[in-house]
Amino acid sequence: MNMETANRTSNETFIGSEEKIYKVDSSGASISSGDSISLLHQYCSKLPCDEFFDPKPAFSYFDDLGGTVCHINLPPNAPIREVVGAPQSSTDAARKDACLKAIEMLHKMGALNDYLLVGQDDVDEVGLGSDSSDSDSCEGEGPRAELHEMLVPAALKEPWTNLENPVFFYSYYIEFIPRPEDRIYKKFSLFVKAALPEEAERMELDLHLAHGRSVMTKFVPSGVAAFDKDEIVLAQNFQEMYLKVILDRSKFVPESVSLGKSNTCESSSLTFYLLLPVILHDGDNKITVDWKIIRRCLSSPVFRTPEDAMEKESFPLGDHLRLANGYRSISEVTDSLVHAPSYKKGFFFITDIVDGKNGYSPHSETSSYAEHLYEKSGVQLKYPEQPLLRAKPLFRLRNLLRNRKPEDSVSKKESRELEEYFTDLPPELCQLKIIGFSKDIGSSISLLPSIMHRLENLLVAIELKKKFSAAFPEGAEITCHRVLEALTTKKCQERFSLERLEVLGDAFLKFAVGRRLFLLHDTLDEGELTRKRSNVVNNSNLYKIATRSKLQVYIRDQSFDPLQFYAFGRPCPIICNKQNEGSTHSRSSNLADRPSFKKVRCSKGHHWLHKKTIADVVEALVGAFIVDSGFKAATSFLRWIGIQVDFEALQVSNVCNASTSYMPLRARMDIGALENLLGHQFLHKGLLLQAFVHPSYNQHGGGCYQRLEFLGDAVLDYLITSYLYSVYPNLKPGQLTDLRSVSVNNKAFANVAVDRSFHQFLICNSSALTEAIKIYVDSVKTPAPEGSPHEGPKCPKALGDLVESCVGAILLDTGFNLNLVWKIMLSFLDPIMRFSSFQLSPIRELKELCQSYNLDLHTSSSKKDKIFSVEAQVNGEGVCVTASATNLNKKEAIRVASQRIFAELKAQGYKPKSSLEEVLKSSCKKEAKLIGYDETPIDVTTPDA
Repeated sequence: MNMETANRTSNETFIGSEEKIYKVDSSGASISSGDSISLLHQYCSKLPCDEFFDPKPAFSYFDDLGGTVCHINLPPNAPIREVVGAPQSSTDAARKDACLKAIEMLHKMGALNDYLLVGQDDVDEVGLGSDSSDSDSCEGEGPRAELHEMLVPAALKEPWTNLENPVFFYSYYIEFIPRPEDRIYKKFSLFVKAALPEEAERMELDLHLAHGRSVMTKFVPSGVAAFDKDEIVLAQNFQEMYLKVILDRSKFVPESVSLGKSNTCESSSLTFYLLLPVILHDGDNKITVDWKIIRRCLSSPVFRTPEDAMEKESFPLGDHLRLANGYRSISEVTDSLVHAPSYKKGFFFITDIVDGKNGYSPHSETSSYAEHLYEKSGVQLKYPEQPLLRAKPLFRLRNLLRNRKPEDSVSKKESRELEEYFTDLPPELCQLKIIGFSKDIGSSISLLPSIMHRLENLLVAIELKKKFSAAFPEGAEITCHRVLEALTTKKCQERFSLERLEVLGDAFLKFAVGRRLFLLHDTLDEGELTRKRSNVVNNSNLYKIATRSKLQVYIRDQSFDPLQFYAFGRPCPIICNKQNEGSTHSRSSNLADRPSFKKVRCSKGHHWLHKKTIADVVEALVGAFIVDSGFKAATSFLRWIGIQVDFEALQVSNVCNASTSYMPLRARMDIGALENLLGHQFLHKGLLLQAFVHPSYNQHGGGCYQRLEFLGDAVLDYLITSYLYSVYPNLKPGQLTDLRSVSVNNKAFANVAVDRSFHQFLICNSSALTEAIKIYVDSVKTPAPEGSPHEGPKCPKALGDLVESCVGAILLDTGFNLNLVWKIMLSFLDPIMRFSSFQLSPIRELKELCQSYNLDLHTSSSKKDKIFSVEAQVNGEGVCVTASATNLNKKEAIRVASQRIFAELKAQGYKPKSSLEEVLKSSCKKEAKLIGYDETPIDVTTPDA
């Protein structure tokens, strides 16, 4: 490209004296009449083509009074059909003159850019740097992943100060509803300085515990609470205490633990809130902080100064027990947290004294409990006469937001799995750590980090929704929970993710952008329209516009790691700034994909984000607006982010009116019969005629079905995606994508065309195409027996194109009334929607089959005389299958070779472990719905003459 541009902008032009120059003032690019011939041929070669149509310019000459005149016939899918040059002294000069005129016309119509290059934009459709790649990836543009900050919600960032007395907090009681109801949870409340938004103040969350257990949690707004200075200190110390217990328990191994001794909690904390035990007053549903239990816990000996700890205490044996760190009353030991360094080095909640059981009690038929303990742990009890303590091990904090796999049938194991685990401990092995820190407090605290993680993410989604609402009115129509879904990636391992919304948003984005480009560039061919659309919707561009709007700070792309839960009382230890950012976070972004890659949580909330992930979020947000509101809201969001999809009603009318140029072809078609097949009476018959003109037909004023095919393909993609999204609500995103690929493909559409006899109305000028269609139609109507070694004839692409161009024509003729198009689509695409026969890509099927059985797949290719030869081989234990294929198209050769190997492996008994058909049979189906369509159709009622 650069050399071409340089050559066309050079000031040194060595041309004959008779040659003319066409120059573009804006860029300085120029071309001579001599070079214009090759450029015109190059332009035509880039037009959409197939094996039955090779676009080339045709030249003819006639003598005029002034000399020889060249007449150029361009291919039917070019924006101009004919060019007539000025009279010249020779045939060669006439050709140069006409070609230069054609180049000038093509440039002015936008088919050539300002550098007179084919197939490249000067700027893209959204005012950003152009990216002409058709790929959906962001590869080749620097590192795959970049470091971005995660937004901390404002509602959790407002601190309190020592100057306030009292300090007022908004309180939210957290209701725990366990299933089954055989656990006791201490009541807790959240206290924050800033009121939670309305969408969050009654947040509900279902937490999944082990063994099929769950706890439903609900926020209940509980008014305002006032804390005096002493109570603030108590609350802060209590939160610091239990965060140390559940996350940094090793700090409780020493005899003394300090609380509230530094200001680091306040200075480096990312969030400011308190989670405290409360008492719920049943009469008026009010709550008060349980200061009694807080003071009791904080009065434990472990929090005394070393000097105080030096004082020895002795108690008579009566109602007391001898522990590893001294005598303690039974009331202090019960409902407390202890440490047993010589017994599994564990921490335990003591729930009760085991009556009638001590070290002398039998453990088995051959030994006592004390003897068993000595055999297993080498511990010799000094006071075996003391009663044993009923103890529950301190839990390991878990991510309770993950969608745990269903447990196996619990008919035999139910009692064991649901039974709470306890062990019996001799008192002398236990060091008393926290008095009053009971099991029910621990049970509640085990839920809090997961609850707060979800609340933080929900608040971030609410802030983004507010950003939308402030920018455009339709932004208020989306729910915050849908925004959260669109911001949450699969890597978070939650029970929802953006992927289904992304599939829907991707389809709408391509339709909306494609529709605008179709109407805006009424002379561009299908290939140019496809390329321009790709420039807008590809991941590289979506990434750029998303980061320009700062969307990346809202994205959640990491599974919740409880060990990296930081709150007031447990500040993040890694303080990140510009100076140490490089050393804190590995800059080798390619490592971010690896499971072993250690994700560092810093005070800025940095995390590695793939560019594609950011692009996916844009598509998911489009899908979110469609599901919750509709096309209008999605269009407003796209306009806000920088993608224009609006169009004018006049543009639609102009396209419909321009279709009258096809009316001279009406004698070649029984329009009434075709309308009956389609189930639609056209106002603009020219659109119907255009939908059946193959580009090989050149006996008219120009044009073919390819532009309508572009439009129809886009709307069919969205309609079928909407169908699948609504009918199969529980289908996984990957399965949804697979079904879409089964539905939206040329061969599936070709079979619909055959079923509806569309091929009988095709207007073409290729006997080879006519014969290929006849052979394929015969094979469809009289298929080969199942298991036949013959693959059948190749499907001519033109057949599938007819379905897409018909839908495009109907879409225009109805003024973009998708409700009407939806009904028509359901009628004649019903065979596809029933999924009676699956046509997944043979390449995809073969790869998945090989993965299922650990088979090795190898392919190699070579090219000779424009023919590609592909050989595929599958090796494994007891299997070795090879197949080869040749074709002008390398991808088609790979497809055929893969299909042959796949058929052979199936014949040998290798079958996919979970086929898409089996998934559909077990999936619940709902009513098909056209999701989101809320536009007013354009009035295009002026019919053809």
